[in-house]
Amino acid sequence: MSKTAPSGGRFRRFFAQLGPGLVTGAADDDPSGISTYSVAGAAFGYSQLWAVPFCLPLMASVQLMCARLGMVSGRGLAGVLRRHYPRSVLWGACALLAIANVLNIGADLAGMAEATELVTNVDSLVWTPIYAVVLVGLMFWSSYVQIARIFKWLTLVLFAYVAAAFLARPDWSAVARSTLIPHLEWSRQYLATMVALLGTTISPYLFFWQASQEVEEERAMGRRSVAARRGATDEELRASLWDTLTGMLFSILTMYFIMLTAGATLHAHGQTQVTTARQAAEALRPIAGNASYLLFTLGLIGTGMLGVPVLAGACAYAVAEAGAWRATLDDHPPRSGKFYTVIGVAMVLGLALDYAGFNAVSMLFWAAVVNGVLAPPLVVLIVLINGNPAIMGERVASRRVRFLGWVAAALMGTAALAMFLSR
Repeated sequence: MSKTAPSGGRFRRFFAQLGPGLVTGAADDDPSGISTYSVAGAAFGYSQLWAVPFCLPLMASVQLMCARLGMVSGRGLAGVLRRHYPRSVLWGACALLAIANVLNIGADLAGMAEATELVTNVDSLVWTPIYAVVLVGLMFWSSYVQIARIFKWLTLVLFAYVAAAFLARPDWSAVARSTLIPHLEWSRQYLATMVALLGTTISPYLFFWQASQEVEEERAMGRRSVAARRGATDEELRASLWDTLTGMLFSILTMYFIMLTAGATLHAHGQTQVTTARQAAEALRPIAGNASYLLFTLGLIGTGMLGVPVLAGACAYAVAEAGAWRATLDDHPPRSGKFYTVIGVAMVLGLALDYAGFNAVSMLFWAAVVNGVLAPPLVVLIVLINGNPAIMGERVASRRVRFLGWVAAALMGTAALAMFLSR
């Protein structure tokens, strides 16, 4: 985060002060998230809107702990695990992350490519490798400062979904009731959707990404060694608090308006089964008009440009920190070869899933379900780290924040178990 207030308008100054928290929150609304919210809205209308405000304190608490551990320890999450936990815990966490991220990368690239096919009429299988090459090139040959600046401006694409929701003309009284009054169903589809919503909101890759980005921010300020980065001032923690809360609020509002849009259009007109990315976007056109359709489609492409690098980068940070390799986006590939190799391999494996013929929206949705199943043990580790004075010193997270972390882990674990037990 910038430590000096730039000149310009109030919004520009506030926006410039934001950093890893904003980008992490926006990356949470990647094509996998957008498709999951669309599936939920199409299948259940407004009935799951209550889950959105419920998720906000849970996701915010987890990401605040991730930011804190990165700032205070001077290391990323995998680096902390390597130093303080058994190797089985370290590599188990990295394996969970790699599985979820590769699936997510493939799903996001497929979603972006199908969205691009809608506006260009060029086959999606042509666009998938093009996007992969462009994004790998960005990460290989740009500096961290340049990438962070691009990512911050890409977050503004999420406003497209707010506009699309208003263009859909929902029944606002029904929206308010569904937001304030929880509705539960004991069915496999409903519970799987809830697990997917939790998994795409409280996602493993965001844990590793935010902690590592706090480290990158400090490297950008000249704190090159772990000793120089260790510890955080009250001012730095306050800035991180506002940055993270802003990013999580931004993320949760986007989630809300996408579910609302799908509920007001697809579900209201009997289109409860979303099976392809083309159907999810094109179904909006006759119902909500061309403007809503275009905003939805272009937003899907823009969020993929933000989400896929975060997924590949989070995977690379985790594996590189676990192996004690040099890991920073400020280096070019020759200097941090192993770190960039992981990025390249993750992208290639994601591409392979696309060419294996999996349905894009199904893959996007089930990527979110996988995240929902894999996240709870990682959240438990994050809570334990943030309560450990040997790691955090006097900067252990507050009991309130850690309690919310325990609630998030318990809730996600219970939802996943209920999904497996339901018929």
